[in-house]
Amino acid sequence: MEILHTPDERFENLPDYPFAPHYAEISDGLRVHYVDEGPKDGPVVLLMHGQPSWSYLYRFMIPLLVEKGARVLAPDLIGFGKSDKPGDRNDYTYERHIGWMTEWLHALDLKEISLFCQDWGGLIGLRMVAAEPDRFASVTASNTGLPIGQGQASEAFLNWLEYSQTVPVLPIGGILQQATVRELTDAEVAAYDAPFPDESYKAGARAFPALVPITESHASAAENREAWGRLMAFEKPFITAFSDKDPITKGGEKPFRERVPGAKGQTHHDVTDGAHFVQEDRPAALVEAILDAMKAAGKLG
Repeated sequence: MEILHTPDERFENLPDYPFAPHYAEISDGLRVHYVDEGPKDGPVVLLMHGQPSWSYLYRFMIPLLVEKGARVLAPDLIGFGKSDKPGDRNDYTYERHIGWMTEWLHALDLKEISLFCQDWGGLIGLRMVAAEPDRFASVTASNTGLPIGQGQASEAFLNWLEYSQTVPVLPIGGILQQATVRELTDAEVAAYDAPFPDESYKAGARAFPALVPITESHASAAENREAWGRLMAFEKPFITAFSDKDPITKGGEKPFRERVPGAKGQTHHDVTDGAHFVQEDRPAALVEAILDAMKAAGKLG
């Protein structure tokens, strides 16, 4: 496996991202980068990002959660951020990503986790919850899903899929800007471009949209159906916090609210004035949802 490492100097002087880097080595000689802030004995909050973002997406939420006494971890998926990047897009599969992130979870031996997941952070994170529910204390899901190959993809997603597979140069920072309500600064757009010095580093960013199991012939559709069966027995607090201006996942909160036992009776959050990357638009509102889930799980006073 060819492994690319983004030069460290690409990440110098990023706005609002003062966090010290941490690394864990997993199989295939890969390193996972993660942020680890707050007291080591605090309740664990795990923030999982999607595609094509990285832990920079959580720069506004991390300090707010640390202020509440939480230990906040935000890993970069393999292929993104400061984590290693296999150079061949065939190295990226849905199941391999779950395996990689599960290895990272086990390496740190995280337990009693309050998970927040968005976009691919949910497609991967919710599979981890389904596989090891005892490790998780609560879940807060935003603008994500767990598709099972029944053609539930929105027109907006299909348009994104075609664009991501055909555009000659994938404009990572521009994609983030197009999927937020607020205007990102030039420096923020550059921060999203930072992990990718050129197109050779974007194999994961290219691969991910085509890995979403939107038809029964897609790999991992069957595995996701099995995971749904286990989520339908998950009784710990499960809160949704979907935003109102995301055409890709609009209505995606309904299956979770209707099918996950832990979602019953919870105070779900309908986040206003937020687009797909709602962390950029409404970080405080998302933190409020996470804290509600943590309180329901007895992880905050």
